[in-house]
Amino acid sequence: MKQIKINERDNVAVMLEGELAGHKVALCDIKSGEDIIKYGCSIGHAVADIKKGEHVHTHNVKTNLSGALSYTYTPKHHPLKVQPERTFMGYKRKDGSVGIRNEIWIINTVGCVNKTAELLAKKANSLYCDKCDGIYTFSHPFGCSQLGDDQALTQAVLKGLVNHPNAAGVLVLGLGCENNNIPVFKEVLGEVDEQRVKFMNAQDYEDEIEKGLELIGELAEYASSLGRSECPLSSLVVGLKCGGSDGFSGLTANPLIGRVSDRLIASGASTVLTEVPEMFGAETILMNRCRDEETFNKTVNLINDFKDYFLRHGQVVYENPSPGNKKGGITTLEDKSLGCVQKSGDAEVVDVIEIGEQVKRRGLNLLTGPGNDIVAVTNLAASGCHMILFSTGRGTPVGAPVPTVKISTNSALAAKKPHWIDFNAGPILDGEELTDALFEYIISVAEGELTDNEKNGYREISIFKDGVTL
Repeated sequence: MKQIKINERDNVAVMLEGELAGHKVALCDIKSGEDIIKYGCSIGHAVADIKKGEHVHTHNVKTNLSGALSYTYTPKHHPLKVQPERTFMGYKRKDGSVGIRNEIWIINTVGCVNKTAELLAKKANSLYCDKCDGIYTFSHPFGCSQLGDDQALTQAVLKGLVNHPNAAGVLVLGLGCENNNIPVFKEVLGEVDEQRVKFMNAQDYEDEIEKGLELIGELAEYASSLGRSECPLSSLVVGLKCGGSDGFSGLTANPLIGRVSDRLIASGASTVLTEVPEMFGAETILMNRCRDEETFNKTVNLINDFKDYFLRHGQVVYENPSPGNKKGGITTLEDKSLGCVQKSGDAEVVDVIEIGEQVKRRGLNLLTGPGNDIVAVTNLAASGCHMILFSTGRGTPVGAPVPTVKISTNSALAAKKPHWIDFNAGPILDGEELTDALFEYIISVAEGELTDNEKNGYREISIFKDGVTL
């Protein structure tokens, strides 16, 4: 059976074929209590004696992680080779930002108008689809009966979507009596371009559909006046995400994304890594790549604050990976995290941002938030990511409001789900080098090539909740 040893220090190898494809086998006898080494790092310890060649998984391995930790800043920077200047054809916005789509978005202040928004989007697309790249809305159940920080999180996400440069125009649709009513939300939004953003309370009009279509018509006319022009690659912001990881994620798709992330950053662009719980066990790799001690301290707070979030709710911090991950060959959170962080490449960490906060420093940014797929892609979109590189070993149709590039970790998944998968990283197992191909595909998506989530209408949001509902 074909297998691969990732690092010379490893005492396990990953099987490349057969029933145990993606799973680990021992390269030598391992005694109970000894560490299991993969990626050159410990991914847990044996809880029984393991013979050479035996299956190494949840039945004989446990995590080494427990509780909160203290960290020391030990810088390990890997300077990237500056890339030649590169451009793409995008949409320049009045505020200086750049979009890669020219869509109209209906953003609801409250879940009560979800169906109204869906009806408006359907009717508006039949009327105005030739004037823009489509009219879309993103249902959510929030915006009322929330308190304090919980409502503030909803507002931060919605603000990020309203301001997203992929939207040439936005209709902010409210009901009129919700906590997050339009006057309150306007205070959160601040100054907006009145040509680009319109507001409407459904309760204020006898026929809210007629009024909504009138406003969307104005936005469509505005969008039709905009065209693509040459934009610097440095204006691009790309999100990094994995979902349904398997034993190949850390061998194929995630390292590939990391190499492409480095190339984007070396070209002046920015990337955003999220899923904080899936940094646990590999966080020191990111911490030691922080640009300075201030960023290191922000990263420590990012990790410890999310651990506190688990503990406040009486949950086990390291209760991960998921059943699907385990079926795919991932044994412990360290195993999952060490594969997950490979999406970050070798670039230094330049900043840590909160949910709804925009990228301020070009380079690799860390974004707070959970690993949940829909929440994570929503957070990435709300922070201004033009597109998301989403690796998957198990497969998922989920898509963000922005182009969501699904990258399969194995060729079997790509063959089985061609309507989900945009790019297959599986050939890396056969020695193929795909960095150039994925980089060029990203440019083509930025210039208008549709991803499968766009073709099939998979555009969802899920807003992170941490509070009381009245």
